[in-house]
Amino acid sequence: MPVSTQDREWTTRAASGDQDAFRSIYRAYARAVYWIAHGILDSPADAEDVMQETFVVAWRKLPGFELLGESLLPWLTTICRFQAANRLRVLRRDRSHTSAGLDDALPAAVSVEDQVISAALAERIAAEVGRLDEIDRRIFRLCAVDGYAYQAAAAELGVSHAVVRNRLSRVRSRLRGAVKEARDA
Repeated sequence: MPVSTQDREWTTRAASGDQDAFRSIYRAYARAVYWIAHGILDSPADAEDVMQETFVVAWRKLPGFELLGESLLPWLTTICRFQAANRLRVLRRDRSHTSAGLDDALPAAVSVEDQVISAALAERIAAEVGRLDEIDRRIFRLCAVDGYAYQAAAAELGVSHAVVRNRLSRVRSRLRGAVKEARDA
């Protein structure tokens, strides 16, 4: 570790914007800050990120900082601990959101009966689409399957935007009715 006069000199110079002095602080304390972060986070990648964040915060705060002790390490340790605590909060929050999202999205068990019903429902929808007249089938394919906007589908088919919108609305109502019938059966 550097002697206190060196820390004091680096602090004064770095506070006035001297990047070489700050680089010296970084070289002297980066390893210690990394291991403090690693001890808190138990992850090399997160410890490295927190170490970098610690020195970014230190760079920003140096102009108003006055070194009271012999070493910069206690100050850097405090910054590191706060950054690591913030990182832990983010990681916990992300894990809780991710696991909650997975629990909601994935069923606990796959039901063969549900798969059969889904297959039967898909067949019913396909049959209903097959009974549509040609223009409605093309509108449905362009908008619902291929993702065309109404205006693009209208241009493709040589009809107005209103025709596409109104016909697609009727097709969707008809398909909703078919789905309801299939589920009620």
